[in-house]
Amino acid sequence: MKVKLSQAVKMFFGNSSLEMVYFEAIANALDANATDISIKISVEALNKPETLKIKISDNGEGFTDERYEKFSNLFDVSESSHKGLGRLVYLCYFQDVSITSFYDNFFKREFDFSDGFDEENFEVSKVSDTKSGTIFKMNNYALQKIAKGEYIHPIKIKQRILEEFYSRLFHLKKEKKSIKIQIESVIEGKKNEETLNNSDIPEFKMMELSSSINLIDKFDLYYSIKEVDPIESSLLAAISVDNRTVKVDLVANENRPLGYQMVFLLYSDYFKGKIDAARQNLTLSKQELKEIQILLRKEVVSLIETSVPSIKKRNKQTKKNLINKYPHLNGFFDTENIGYVSRSEILKKAQDEFFKIQKELLDATSLTDEQFEKSMEISSRALTEYILFRQLTIEKLKKTTSGNSETELHKLFASMRSEGKFEKDNLSEDLYRNNAWLLDDKYMTYETILSDRQMGELVQVITDNETDSDENRPDIALIFSNNPNNNKPFDVVIVELKKRGISLEENMKVVTQLEKRARKLMKYYNNQIQRIWFYGIIEFDEEVEMQLAGEYTELYSSGKMYYRETNVAISLDPKITLPIGVFVWDLDAVIGDADSRNSAFLNLIKNKMSDL
Repeated sequence: MKVKLSQAVKMFFGNSSLEMVYFEAIANALDANATDISIKISVEALNKPETLKIKISDNGEGFTDERYEKFSNLFDVSESSHKGLGRLVYLCYFQDVSITSFYDNFFKREFDFSDGFDEENFEVSKVSDTKSGTIFKMNNYALQKIAKGEYIHPIKIKQRILEEFYSRLFHLKKEKKSIKIQIESVIEGKKNEETLNNSDIPEFKMMELSSSINLIDKFDLYYSIKEVDPIESSLLAAISVDNRTVKVDLVANENRPLGYQMVFLLYSDYFKGKIDAARQNLTLSKQELKEIQILLRKEVVSLIETSVPSIKKRNKQTKKNLINKYPHLNGFFDTENIGYVSRSEILKKAQDEFFKIQKELLDATSLTDEQFEKSMEISSRALTEYILFRQLTIEKLKKTTSGNSETELHKLFASMRSEGKFEKDNLSEDLYRNNAWLLDDKYMTYETILSDRQMGELVQVITDNETDSDENRPDIALIFSNNPNNNKPFDVVIVELKKRGISLEENMKVVTQLEKRARKLMKYYNNQIQRIWFYGIIEFDEEVEMQLAGEYTELYSSGKMYYRETNVAISLDPKITLPIGVFVWDLDAVIGDADSRNSAFLNLIKNKMSDL
């Protein structure tokens, strides 16, 4: 062999799997007209891959002189359906492969296949009348671990052999040839066996497909649909290429019908030779593969819905659920493939279409009447998307418990610290990071929001970078109504959050913290700040309400909210006091109020979107 094998292995089988060892041995055995194939696997333990050994034997014609010569030369093939490279996969996994082959009744050929393989180094001896066949013994596993346990378990190997050779085994069965493949494993001393024979090959029906992909070659679909125990449910859609099957993504795992075993095989001379040298990837162009998928999916979907009527009802409900949850994408969903393609792919494709139209409209220098109407629709959809995001945030807040930290709670209101600064000029960029609307939608008119930042930084924002050393952090601070740098009075909102499940004393500290914030700010800037609004958000219980009921006034809310106006002294000489308003708000009431506002808007939009 005139090629450095280690380099060839890396070049052609850099992305292989252990099961390809079985596939190559079986393919070669079937090429040699074998009808009985045996695979024996042994390993002391999964965590001892160096002990893995595989023995594969068959009753084929054996390594005759002609077959040995072809084996010894890469790319030496007798027909275009062969690649002449498959045996290299043995060297991906085993350093030593010894081969003993009987042929022509009286001859035995023995040789080793390794990185240093020399085609001249073999032994041929005469034996008494012996049936032909070949034995491969593979030792010295080359990798540090066995990637997947299923690669050495008979039941999984049997299923993968079926999937890989459905088309070839089906044709052998049609030709009345009996094929038996025995698979045995001994793992940690435990023996398992499986046998694959003609009874495992389904009785396929055939239909010719009409296609404009190629005007010369026919496309025939062979299919089998039979009811099985739900635990045995499976679906395979594949193209038959050179007597091997290559899977095509048609139906996502999440959408496969339970209680059925389905096989769909597409045959055509059009596919002959259209696979890479390692038989891992089709060599069709993206456009060709897309056309094949469309052709195959159309027929497969029709067959599935005819055989399993409940699928159509399920898909209709899936579509309804998608539109209900993502109304802004209604009209962009690939409705023909809902229930077959994965939900995430359906959503991504719809979102991409939505973004594409948005970009086209934004890039337009002027709008036609039709584009203007479209822009109004897209604007409505974009707004719906934002309202849906808000609803998701509300739902997350509803699920919070005492097990959630204050930090986790805080992040649902606004990003923290290094990311926690929001400016009015960046409102569109910060839209999905800052949830000040949870308090009130008017707070979305902010000039600046600081989330879990030092009090001194708030002072700097207000005073154009005058320094302050206070490191005590308010959870959220909003400056709104005016820009602090234009010398006009403005409003400030300070928010303190407390996690669920804490004591009365810890909850009531929020009032002290709020008054301290007021004293700090008003001491410096009583001429600029016209009002400060303080929110303490805590979890209410009977004790908390009793504490608040004496001095606070209850306000309207979906839950509980109390309010008090108080004066805070910012100076003793002269004595100066300034009024502040303090809200103490039940966390569930914050969530409930936000939910009520958002749901009203969301329901209105959903009704409008259903007409689009």
